[in-house]
This record gives sequence, C-alpha cells and structure tokens, in this order.
Amino acid sequence: MPKKSPFYIRLTREERQVLETRARKYTLPYFEVLRAKMILLVAEGHGNDEIAAALSVGRDVVSLWRKRFFQQRLAGLEERPRSGRPPVFRPRTRGTGKSHRL
Repeated sequence: MPKKSPFYIRLTREERQVLETRARKYTLPYFEVLRAKMILLVAEGHGNDEIAAALSVGRDVVSLWRKRFFQQRLAGLEERPRSGRPPVFRPRTRGTGKSHRL
C-alpha cells in the first residue's frame, strides 16, 4: 500500500497562476517546468507514486519537492547553491585548440 504524504498542499490563487505559467513555458529550464507540474499534481490530490509515474521521475524526487514546497512555498522550488568548486568556462582565445579549416 502506498504511503500517504504528511505534506498536504493547498495553493493560493497567485501560486497556482505562477506554477501554471511555469508548467507551460517552453523557454524555461526543464527542471523548473517539471517542479511546477509536480506541485500542480500534488495540489490536485495525486499521490507521490502516481505523480512519479506520470512524469517519469523517482518517487523520492516528488517527495523532496513536495516537502520543500510545503515548507518554503514557491521559494522552495528555486535552485540552492551547491557545494564544491563552481564550474569554470574559460573564454576561447585565438590560436588555441584545433583548427576548423576545411
């Protein structure tokens, strides 16, 4: 029997509008669209297992975002700073690397 989450979510009108807009945007990063869809499904009363299957993600992923939204609302869906060294993208300089002449 699936475990029922203790994190019940009821959206305000403004939260629903923001999430629906994010869920429809093709220009947003995929993770933002996916998180919005998860929370909209949670608010409709769907269980974590059902949402995970519908969106092809793990149950633990749905559980994590449900809990973060419950605790922090929309701010909880934002990316947090990650530990470790940040990625470095060095600018390309002329004369380095392989030549692309044909």
